[in-house]
Amino acid sequence: MKFIGAHVSASGGVENAPVNAASIGANAFALFTKNQRQWMSNPLTDKSISQFTENCNQHGFAKDKILPHDSYLINLGHPDHEALLKSRAAFLDEMHRCELLGLKLLNFHPGSHLNLISMERCLSLVAESINEALSKTSGVIAVIENTAGQGSNVGFNFQHLADIIAQVNDKSRVGVCVDTCHAFTAGYDLRSEQGYNETWDAFERIVGFSYLKAIHLNDSKKEFSTHVDRHANIGDGFLGLDFFRRFMADVRFDDIPIILETPDETRWAEEIALLRSFVVA
Repeated sequence: MKFIGAHVSASGGVENAPVNAASIGANAFALFTKNQRQWMSNPLTDKSISQFTENCNQHGFAKDKILPHDSYLINLGHPDHEALLKSRAAFLDEMHRCELLGLKLLNFHPGSHLNLISMERCLSLVAESINEALSKTSGVIAVIENTAGQGSNVGFNFQHLADIIAQVNDKSRVGVCVDTCHAFTAGYDLRSEQGYNETWDAFERIVGFSYLKAIHLNDSKKEFSTHVDRHANIGDGFLGLDFFRRFMADVRFDDIPIILETPDETRWAEEIALLRSFVVA
């Protein structure tokens, strides 16, 4: 079964996210558990926590089909020690918030070397940051998202993800979220049947489907291998509808959250319905 949703607003409190997801016909969703553009946020209240769970239950959302995303400010591979400590503290807070909400996953971008350290050193710092957070929490899986490779971001190559995972002590609490727009502009050509098969064969060989915990399903405003992160609505970009038909018929992506981050949120309900129409019964 496919679990499809979008990254919905949690404005006014995290408890509103499941209500917003239900309104677009989703059976999975993503959210920020705090303001993603601020380092500090007020702690979650007991009322918000209990209402979040109540609303999830009311609308039929399983906690393992919810994909919280951490703050965009966090860089777990930061070359500056003080900045790295600040990012690690913020990431730990994000993990604790997931624990309080009973969530099983925390999605994050791996980090950036800022052209100050080597790619290898940056990947090792990301792994060290994950190890530190996992040692101080329980039950939440750190889910590394592939990037488009824009600027000095790491994680645009499947090997980067594998290298991070190799250095994580508790392999049961690390995973991957593949963003289809990022993969395409990073150089994985998902458009044709051959390119689609080669991409996922490479993922299985280098990372392994056992580590795949979620998908960000987005079309791309930018052309193949441009290393630019610009999402498009389904069918409006360079990936093409045949890719989405192929993806939705692929049973390897059953039973994990599939999340839209497409730019026109007024089309989310329409896009979810379209994607469901591609599922082979």
